Amino acid sequence: MAESYETILITTTETIPGQTYTVIGEVFGLTTQSKNVFSNIGAGLKNIVGGEIKAYTSMLHESRDEAVDRLRQAAYEKGADAVVMMRFDSGSIGTDMQSVVAYGTAVKYDDRA
Repeated sequence: MAESYETILITTTETIPGQTYTVIGEVFGLTTQSKNVFSNIGAGLKNIVGGEIKAYTSMLHESRDEAVDRLRQAAYEKGADAVVMMRFDSGSIGTDMQSVVAYGTAVKYDDRA
């Protein structure tokens, strides 16, 4: 098992070069976030004139980072060394909430005790 959850390797590839491993199973990291009412008002005004809604871009970056962190924790709790085939999915809940999930396959290296 990895030394701590922060050392869990996460890759979008199907294999890790130079490693053989055993599949443990699927793992997920999920977060749902929303911005405050003032950000929502600003976003509404931005919809009229167009352009990037920086508060929501920031929220999505934070959500992605939190989802990956939770994915690492879930893999660590299962005794994994890495996660392969990591992907993201996201969706809106209502008009002011965003849900982001990071998911993949937890694996344990064969060459470790």
